[in-house]
Amino acid sequence: MRRERGLAVTAWVLGPLGLVLLIGSLAYARGAYTMATVRGESMTPTYTIGERLFFERVGGDEVRRGDVVLYSAPERYGPAVSVIQRVIGVGGDRVVCCEGEDADERITVNGKPLDESYVQNGVGDGMHRPYDVKVPEGRLFLLGDHRAAARDSRAFSDDHGGTVPVGAVQGRVTEERAVPIALAVTGMLGVPVTLAGVGFGIAALVVRRRSRAVPPMPPWAVQV
Repeated sequence: MRRERGLAVTAWVLGPLGLVLLIGSLAYARGAYTMATVRGESMTPTYTIGERLFFERVGGDEVRRGDVVLYSAPERYGPAVSVIQRVIGVGGDRVVCCEGEDADERITVNGKPLDESYVQNGVGDGMHRPYDVKVPEGRLFLLGDHRAAARDSRAFSDDHGGTVPVGAVQGRVTEERAVPIALAVTGMLGVPVTLAGVGFGIAALVVRRRSRAVPPMPPWAVQV
């Protein structure tokens, strides 16, 4: 009886604990992070085709200049397409192209040239189409890092100067992998813990059935 009770208690502890670890970590990860694969060359050399990126789910009003974000703009790219681009201007900024030429070409934001070491071949624009955009409040001006190959805010100047609403942002790229990895490990740990709980529960049932199947010994069978 004592053995059966111990097995049952262990099963009731491990089973729910494993499910909490598994379901809780998966639910939190899904709500806090997302992943996307780079499909084009618009963000080279920073990110290459086929590279998988982690994005922390944040509101568009939380992103800052220089952040790389994942966003959707169905009217521009299609309903099932998410785009990865860099935030150049936020609400109230004035983005102007360009100062200088070729490798010395620079975009200015609020009159200050950007130092963009991440752009392909050091070229700040590459399209040779000047623009001067005052970013409306609640919107973002976005560019790819491969300026000569990116279809970004510059291609949609007739729509709010090419800007997109902050609500279009789905996440911000993060190089911090510790938390997503920890969540994945926790979720995987929940599987064997849950299975162990099931195993102890089955063992408790087996012990119970065996104890009921063995008839009690009559009093006269006891030797003194």
